[in-house]
Amino acid sequence: MSTQVTLRSLGVRVYLPSLLYGVGQGAIAPIVALSARDLGASVGSASLVVAAAGVGQLVGDLPAGALAGRIGERRAMLAASALVVGALGACMLASTEWLLALGIFCTGLAGAVWGLARQAYLAEVVPFHLRARAMSTLGGVQRIGMFAGPFLGALAVRVWGTDGAYGLHAATAVLAGLLLLAMPEPAHEGRAVHAGGPVRTLDVARSHASVLRTLGMGALLVGAVRASRQVVIPLWADSIGLDAASTSLIFGIAGSVDMLLFYPAGRVMDRRGRAFVAVPSMVILGLAHLLLPMTHHAVTLAGVALLMGFGNGIGSGIIMTLGADVSPLVGRTAFLGAWRLCADAGNSAGPLVIGAVSASVALGPAVLLMGGVGLVGAVLMGRWIPRHAPAPAGP
Repeated sequence: MSTQVTLRSLGVRVYLPSLLYGVGQGAIAPIVALSARDLGASVGSASLVVAAAGVGQLVGDLPAGALAGRIGERRAMLAASALVVGALGACMLASTEWLLALGIFCTGLAGAVWGLARQAYLAEVVPFHLRARAMSTLGGVQRIGMFAGPFLGALAVRVWGTDGAYGLHAATAVLAGLLLLAMPEPAHEGRAVHAGGPVRTLDVARSHASVLRTLGMGALLVGAVRASRQVVIPLWADSIGLDAASTSLIFGIAGSVDMLLFYPAGRVMDRRGRAFVAVPSMVILGLAHLLLPMTHHAVTLAGVALLMGFGNGIGSGIIMTLGADVSPLVGRTAFLGAWRLCADAGNSAGPLVIGAVSASVALGPAVLLMGGVGLVGAVLMGRWIPRHAPAPAGP
């Protein structure tokens, strides 16, 4: 059956729900800090509220793998949709910043389930020769949703205030859930559970520790550098005196370049191999970080931001593709939970490193450090990425 799967056949079942969910995530992204400030939070506390989503995703990675393995990907996503709707309701009703943070934390938990379940489903049903395009397209539609979400959220906020953005996310989550319900249940669901009984996440992680500490470390560094670019561009723009409008324009243009490259990236990975994309992506991101401190006005900053967008865009889907490549047939969702934990740990660590080094030294050295991290990541990915399709792995 898997040989008959095409990207077109996955459109409504996989990509459209993910697009809708991504729109909702993008809609609330610029609003959370404002909501916290409206509740009386300081700038520092508002930052912690925003960070609660990433913490929730990090905490949720391993349980998400266990949940999807036990009840199947579709049921796990339906449960996550219910959780996020409740969490968004809590955000709208929150009377303190900490209740708001709890709601945002739960949106991170739900996001972990959604991301893992979609990746696990594609890993199961898509043939190897199409896998990278399928994964990069998944990453691409999520980026499109995150790109469009703030614009749609702005319209909702104009009409209903900040609650409008949370309501929009709830509505898109409900629509995504209804699409899942309308689709026939995939025949493969539950197979990993019955193939030898339920698989414990920690057992799977221990049995594949060599992959997680080598290629997984590369994934962690990729996540750190990718997340860093979202912090260093606006911070450096502020340091050279650019206003918010100019910074947003530069950021948006770089994001559009990033967003448009997902399908070519997947095609190259399928045709030439994963390392052919992963290594240049990290080299370009590393070099762009090293060049950033040399920019002193909008034009040069825009050039470096475009370079970062290009580097990130050509690596679209690489982490999900590699996770699928090295995942075992039995206990796949449990392994992917551990794999995503590596990447999400990097996503969380990148901005923290930037903040810590900037606070103790200066922003320039922090940016240069992350450039070095990118180059080290390129070396690790080049060293550990499998050069050929791996044989089906055991539990």
